[in-house]
Amino acid sequence: MRILSANQFDGKRSVDSGTKEQQEAVKAILSDVRQRGDEALRDYTERFDRVRLEQFRVSEEEFAEAASQVSPEVRAALEEAAENIRDFHQRQVRQSWFSTKESGTLLGQIIRPLKRAGLYVPGGTAAYPSSVLMNAIPAKIAGVPEVVITTPPGRDGKINPAILVAAQIAGVKEIYKVGGAQAIAALTYGTEQIKAVDKIVGPGNIFVALAKREVFGLVSIDMVAGPSEIAVLADETANPRYIAADLLSQAEHDPMSAAILVTTSQAVAESVAQEVERQLAELPRKEIAEAAIRDFGAILVVNDLEEGFAAINRIAPEHLEIMIADPFEHLGKVENAGAIFLGPYSSEPVGDYFAGTNHVIPTNGTARFSSPLSVDDFIKKSSVVSYSKQDLRENGHKIVALAEQEGLAAHGRAITERLRDFDREEQERDSK
Repeated sequence: MRILSANQFDGKRSVDSGTKEQQEAVKAILSDVRQRGDEALRDYTERFDRVRLEQFRVSEEEFAEAASQVSPEVRAALEEAAENIRDFHQRQVRQSWFSTKESGTLLGQIIRPLKRAGLYVPGGTAAYPSSVLMNAIPAKIAGVPEVVITTPPGRDGKINPAILVAAQIAGVKEIYKVGGAQAIAALTYGTEQIKAVDKIVGPGNIFVALAKREVFGLVSIDMVAGPSEIAVLADETANPRYIAADLLSQAEHDPMSAAILVTTSQAVAESVAQEVERQLAELPRKEIAEAAIRDFGAILVVNDLEEGFAAINRIAPEHLEIMIADPFEHLGKVENAGAIFLGPYSSEPVGDYFAGTNHVIPTNGTARFSSPLSVDDFIKKSSVVSYSKQDLRENGHKIVALAEQEGLAAHGRAITERLRDFDREEQERDSK
């Protein structure tokens, strides 16, 4: 890994916009699915996934078959992970509220779940049952009555059994064998077999990301997620083997994944660089990780922790591990990070799979203004106003003044019509 000074590196990658050809391909797919529905889905599934399907929905028989193919050990781990995820996300639930004043005015906020949510689960080089749990469980806790999954089929026309088992554990029964931009189109516009949704969440490849960006506004989306990234802030007490292993845990995701070490120790920097090379040689996904480390990996040596935290906040990483002598003492210095892992035993995969926090996290510096997926992503809020006659009589002229300042005469008239009635009522009372 290259060793740099902190001011030589900002960690940003131009990964979200895609090439012109990719953008045009996505727009063509979206338009085609919108016009031809299921037949377009069949054509794209045959083209990209090498299988032609008449029915996209996973059957009860396929669920049963999947349950028999997943080992008891994996099922038990998924079930326990699901419980941890439920426990964490249950604490995020919001309640509707109302506030009344002595004048009779009532203000409030009603919290309602979305009616239908679509979860995209990646396929391709790896299956991610953990993504099923991370996306579906917050939606279920929010109270979304219809949760649907789309995921690419294999060449045998089936879904990875672990994905189906995870869906069962999460309580999702509606799953469709559709992937890529065509899945995003189906979830947005609806087809003969797939009903449109209100929101689409879940990570995917560049075509999925571009499709989500394109349909935003017709549906809500969680984020346009780029390749994964990790940053580790370490001092001289950190274990170089642990750091190297954690950096590679994200580098193996994608050739554009970023793996960054920020350290106050030159010795740690050099040791981690050596460890990364040693551990790389043993990885099954060596070529992917090697490309990520070469192009988007870096070790930044800083003078002290203050400079280190400044570098971290500038990078705003998706995952941040803090491996220093007393991480809690410095936690307040972290301003920008999607998920924060403290201490040598809080390895990033703990959060990916089991601890209960969500692993759908903003990437590529967007942690400056975005948050991990949560229950909040599956609710909508309505403001409630019941303004009293007393308060409108007292404050109406102020509202009119603001409307006139903005040149919106009809806004002001909507208030003055009522104020005139108040004046007439007062005159009638005085005349009696």
